[in-house]
Amino acid sequence: MTDSRAAIATAQPEILRGEGLPQFEAITPEAVREHIPGLMDSLEDQLGSLEAELSQKLDQGEPLDWNAVIDPLQRLGERLRWSWGVVSHLNGVCNSPELRDAHASQQAAVVQFGNRAGQSQVIYRALEQLKERLSELDGTQQRILDAELRDMQLRGVGLSGAVKEAFNAASQTLAELSTRFGNHVLDATNNWTLRLTQSAEVEGLPASLLDQLAQAARQAGDEAATGEAGPWLLGLDMPRYVSFMKYSRRRDLREQLYKAHVSRASGQNGSDLNNWPLIEEILTLRRQQAERLGFANWAALSIASKMADSEQAVEALLEDLRSAAYPIAQQELATLAGCAKAHGAAEADDLQPWDISYWAEILRQESFELDSEALRPWFPLPQVLDGLFALSERLFGIRIEAADGEAPIWHPDVRFFRILEQDTPIAGFYLDPYSRPGSKRGGAWMDECLVRSKREDGSAVLPVAYLICNQSAPVGETPSLMTFDEVETLFHEFGHGLQHMLTSVEHPQAAGINGVEWDAVELPSQFMENWCYDRATLMGMARHWETGAPLPESEFAKLLAARTFMGGSATLRQVHFALVDLRLHSQWRADAGLTPEALRREIAADTTVLAPIDEDAFLCSFGHIFAGGYAAGYYSYKWAEVLSADAYGAFEEVGLENEEQIRETGRRFRNTVLSLGGSLDPKQVFEAFRGRQPSSEALIRHSGLVAV
Repeated sequence: MTDSRAAIATAQPEILRGEGLPQFEAITPEAVREHIPGLMDSLEDQLGSLEAELSQKLDQGEPLDWNAVIDPLQRLGERLRWSWGVVSHLNGVCNSPELRDAHASQQAAVVQFGNRAGQSQVIYRALEQLKERLSELDGTQQRILDAELRDMQLRGVGLSGAVKEAFNAASQTLAELSTRFGNHVLDATNNWTLRLTQSAEVEGLPASLLDQLAQAARQAGDEAATGEAGPWLLGLDMPRYVSFMKYSRRRDLREQLYKAHVSRASGQNGSDLNNWPLIEEILTLRRQQAERLGFANWAALSIASKMADSEQAVEALLEDLRSAAYPIAQQELATLAGCAKAHGAAEADDLQPWDISYWAEILRQESFELDSEALRPWFPLPQVLDGLFALSERLFGIRIEAADGEAPIWHPDVRFFRILEQDTPIAGFYLDPYSRPGSKRGGAWMDECLVRSKREDGSAVLPVAYLICNQSAPVGETPSLMTFDEVETLFHEFGHGLQHMLTSVEHPQAAGINGVEWDAVELPSQFMENWCYDRATLMGMARHWETGAPLPESEFAKLLAARTFMGGSATLRQVHFALVDLRLHSQWRADAGLTPEALRREIAADTTVLAPIDEDAFLCSFGHIFAGGYAAGYYSYKWAEVLSADAYGAFEEVGLENEEQIRETGRRFRNTVLSLGGSLDPKQVFEAFRGRQPSSEALIRHSGLVAV
């Protein structure tokens, strides 16, 4: 792994270095504006030189090999990925008006270069010639070559003239619109707060949430705010929003908060943060782009590079899940209404969306005597990390150790860790765990910092991952006490990180998550979530942060019993999102006389048991598909969940208490799913681990669905 001290000594501007761990503090908005244009010029010169060299060899009939074509292309792409990647990373975790403007000022040039490289006729001809010598390439190289050719086709290499110009202009516009969409959501989330001053307004809220709301109030200027006396500042970031909706007894405040959340960035109440026009423009441009490339729509284009065979195959899976989940979700809603009625609640006969989380928590506590909030003290972040690392050692034969101070960081909250095998470092990762509503976008994700590869001198570049979460920060002397959902989220993102970091593939284009079909990439992440319900794993890390007492066996039993609680509703929710995404990108047209929201509400008739309220503008904050990489691919979560549940089933079959077999199966999972990355078709990777093709039986069982 590159020594950060050596990186400091480099003479060139940090943003142009293109290797090693970034010196984040040096990548300022000014540096972005000053140095990215020079980087783009340099990359353009290198690309031109490569094209001239390849063209000469092609014209002279000189045979081309891997080293002459793929390797220099990879080095070009990696230099841009490293430099622009860290700018985009900081834009997500340290957002500021200045960095946002600097990012936007250079985005067009980055997109333009991507189009330029992706549409190079000379490079495409060279790749085609390389394909004629396929017998000289190993299986990994063949997959990489096929993917390069396919990606160039999808980037418009076959276009010319006015169609090519329109395609390139639309690519730039789409990148700009995506960034604007995400910025609108971040701003709308940050702009809304509600200051609570009366004890009656916080009735039912647990002490941990009161402390969190008081801390937010102190940060906003109420320096004397305390959890006991207030004032308390409510916001739309997930740690505050989710907990308030779950525990607040004030139905009027839950309604106010819910409506603010679902109407974010929709222009309601006169706000200039309005994503509706952006949504229509994005969908229209995507359809046009797909048609220029010969596809019927964006969904068809998207699925061309995925594991699923067709849109029809995706629809079939989603319909199987929908038909199984819908009646169960109806029963769950009726049960919630019965619970509310038993408590004499006025809303029992007219439950609204802002009632669901509250009554679900009441019902959960009564049905399983399980209080989600009361479990927080057993899940302090340091102990959860210890449990996660112990599981990784148990399954995959690795050791994880803290390396704080050995790597540059972008915020004091951030930690750095190394992964070792037999005392030899093989990878590293950053962990940025806490919510920072003012500067960090919501959600959780894994991204690449460094990708496994070899330098030109043959030395190894070890993979490094970014792991980003948004859980509650420590308050005073109290560490970050996690909800069980947050524990699952951390395990999920670490699963992505493991696939990135434990790859054995030497070619970076297929190392880790690279080259893995999008609808299979969630397999390791969802697989890791299952271990949160494994007795040895959970009981090994769940200890009270003050007393050290283990989680009572009775509480563990309740967690297991509650695993499928509201499972029909949870499945139906994901099916709704996936179908909306798929059909917006396949059926919606600007001239159809139907808005995207109207289409969404048509779909909701069969995929929700509680119709969206008038103020519901969920699409305006659906960042996965409008500001992320999931366009016509949100179904991937469910597609991959079939794979991940079946993979975990292999451990269940050998017996979760059978330590020898668990370790053996874990090593096999590492040597296939985590190791092979994009070097093989995911169907082959799964079969190498499981000995057969995937079955949905385990997912049905884990989800509590009777049948699909």
